[in-house]
Amino acid sequence: MRILFVNPNSTVSMTEKIEAAARAAAAPDVTVEARTSHGGPPAIQGREDGEAAVAPLLKELARGVDDGFDAFVIACFDDTGLAEARAATGRPVIGIGQSAFHAAAMRGARFSVVTTLAVSVPVIEENLAASGLDRVCPRVRASGVPVLALETDPEPSERAVSGEIGRALAEDDIGAVVLGCAGMADLAARMTRAHGLPVIDGVAAACGFARTLVTLA
Repeated sequence: MRILFVNPNSTVSMTEKIEAAARAAAAPDVTVEARTSHGGPPAIQGREDGEAAVAPLLKELARGVDDGFDAFVIACFDDTGLAEARAATGRPVIGIGQSAFHAAAMRGARFSVVTTLAVSVPVIEENLAASGLDRVCPRVRASGVPVLALETDPEPSERAVSGEIGRALAEDDIGAVVLGCAGMADLAARMTRAHGLPVIDGVAAACGFARTLVTLA
């Protein structure tokens, strides 16, 4: 089985991080590849960036269909272009945001989302409401870390994300945290150890869900 992760932004280092996280989570019968949408914005921070990313994302997905991939994952936490991608491919397409939401909810826990900048919060809140999971997510929190800082300035970025997770634990009455950016994929295990509760990465969650969808088809 072959699963293609498409990074809707044009930052190659983030694509490499996504691919490493997906391969680490993949079952033995799954081959994972990640590709960069080179026509997209360098980072997706808010609605306008997401809209600008859709057309080049769909072109990259079309190439993936031609290359025979069995399923596709949109590797942006905003689930950029998800509806359009599903309509265009005719194969399973999921987003890392929806995957992380459902993984947290299936653990039976209330969860908060810790994302990057405040401009990303409204899109994530809308996606939670559309999925019906806003009732178990009391808050979407901005860490104040720009998306690209996760690549260019990782140590201060990690401290900021960890600090926001700590505040979520203290204030939100939750049993899990969802990391609200593909660029945080490498933080999940360390944050779980540091804070003593499940910290869920949507890239890993999507890898498992995509495989399941293909086997059910």
